[in-house]
Amino acid sequence: MFLKNYMEEAVKGMLDNVLKDLDVCKCDRCKLDIMALALNNLPPKYTVTEIGELYLRTNELQQQFEVDIVSAIINAAQYVNKHRRHEEA
Repeated sequence: MFLKNYMEEAVKGMLDNVLKDLDVCKCDRCKLDIMALALNNLPPKYTVTEIGELYLRTNELQQQFEVDIVSAIINAAQYVNKHRRHEEA
């Protein structure tokens, strides 16, 4: 048995696709900061069983679920880009 926050997987899966169209830093450090901030602003979706994960994957098809994730990533990316935790390259 394992405990898993499915939202983390969903954000990670959409991150690069959302960031490709944004003029923000895409280094590994900033991407992790963006993911962390986005996840802190989204409700967690924990699963313990394979059936629970299957239910969440089906639920993922709902348009609002995707819109919420994209919005959280964009907001986080804009914030992180303004407050980078590294020097300009």
